[in-house]
Amino acid sequence: MDWLELKAQYPEPAGQPPRCAELLALRRVLDGTQYDDLPNPFSREKSGAGEYIPLSKRRPSVRSNLCSAVVDESTSLLFGDTHWPTIKADHSNTADALACFVRESDLPALMLDAARRGSVGSVALLVETVKRVLRVSVLDTAYLTPAWDGATRELTRVVERYMLTGQQLAEAGFEIPTERMQVKFWWRREWDDQAVTVYVPQPVAADAPEPVIDATRSVTHGLGFVPIVWIRNLAPASQVGEPDGPCTFGRAIDTVIEADYLLSQGSRALKYMSDPVLVLKSGGAPGGAAHQGGSASALNLPPEGDAKLLEINGAASGALLEMYRELRALVLEQLHGNRAHADKLSAAQSGRAMEMMCQSLIWLADRLRQSYGDGGLLPLLKMACRFSSALTDGVRIGGTDRKSLDPTGLDLHWPDWFPPTTPELLTLAQGLVTAVDGNILSNETAVQIYAARAGVPDGAGEWQRVSAQIRDAEAKAAQAAAAAKASDDRKAAIVGNTLSHQVEA
Repeated sequence: MDWLELKAQYPEPAGQPPRCAELLALRRVLDGTQYDDLPNPFSREKSGAGEYIPLSKRRPSVRSNLCSAVVDESTSLLFGDTHWPTIKADHSNTADALACFVRESDLPALMLDAARRGSVGSVALLVETVKRVLRVSVLDTAYLTPAWDGATRELTRVVERYMLTGQQLAEAGFEIPTERMQVKFWWRREWDDQAVTVYVPQPVAADAPEPVIDATRSVTHGLGFVPIVWIRNLAPASQVGEPDGPCTFGRAIDTVIEADYLLSQGSRALKYMSDPVLVLKSGGAPGGAAHQGGSASALNLPPEGDAKLLEINGAASGALLEMYRELRALVLEQLHGNRAHADKLSAAQSGRAMEMMCQSLIWLADRLRQSYGDGGLLPLLKMACRFSSALTDGVRIGGTDRKSLDPTGLDLHWPDWFPPTTPELLTLAQGLVTAVDGNILSNETAVQIYAARAGVPDGAGEWQRVSAQIRDAEAKAAQAAAAAKASDDRKAAIVGNTLSHQVEA
């Protein structure tokens, strides 16, 4: 069974565009639930009527979840611990306010979740204000339909539309009659540059009336822009038109399905080898029930009877595992995953060695930096600046009112993929000192090179601080020298006066 055959067994979402069904199917693979709609477990060979159940109708007993593993590794390398970028801006108050906004909103965890959800093709970030405090939430895009302005490349509208039962609407606070709790309704909400419009839920029927605006739940914000950041997976931020980018793991789903069924068959074969079928030859007597029990349960057979086990050769298990290793390597090669085995690492590796070992994964994470960094986090920070200018009293970040934050020069400084070890930093420092002493490199360039390698985001600012320290040290040395010279002069004057008094005496 391949991905097309498996995907055809999923229910189609009624009244939705084709991309909705595709995104929902890919989300099943990401969550590891792609086989849950198959009706039979893998161990069931025959139905109640005695008919054979093909493998395509059985759920695999072993699920490798390689697609989800590669997504988790790549997103952890993107926004995980020690990989969060530093915010730079021409105005220091803007950089400080946005850094405080990152800490206050827990953006690293939120962007990590967004990158994982967006691996199916796209994800959206909704920005709202609660008492002038910015709140960011992640939206799945399967039921969202965006529209852009071709000239400005900005979002002009986002429509959310899907089905809910009357019971679900009642739990959300809507007044639904008891007899309509199981009736399906259309939920519709729209964002544009002036308002968030919520419509009264309409029954799913051919003769349903036109949707009516729910004035009590609709809000007019008047921001002048849509408060949503739309992120396309593995696609440049400047691309406008298609709402979704390519799926991170789409090319390897067929191979993962093959590997899951292969491992399930291998597991079934090993279980059979530990408990093979017993065949009783009774010598023409009518057969009875199958024999059950261990060695304590004896078999009574006629003289011409026989008993044997239907055993299989276990040599195929090695070929099966070798085939699975090849399939696993093929999946990781297709997805640019990490093919290194942790159990083969005998000692701690340097940062450069780790980069070489995870080079394929770094290539994938580097493309994700463009999608979720330049196309996601950076527009989100710029939107926070726009909120500070659009609201009359600005936004409240860290307990302080921030008004008219200037996003000029706003940029992200990404750290190294793997931090350098202490010996690596020591070797680099010694080499830079030698280069400076040999007049091959200037002090300023050496400081900037070392600062970048050590994880300091602002190399120019670091050189200014080092220069200030050098000037302070030189000034203190000059003051100490002047004080020492003055002390020597006083001592010389005292000695001279003493000698003159002795001469006069």
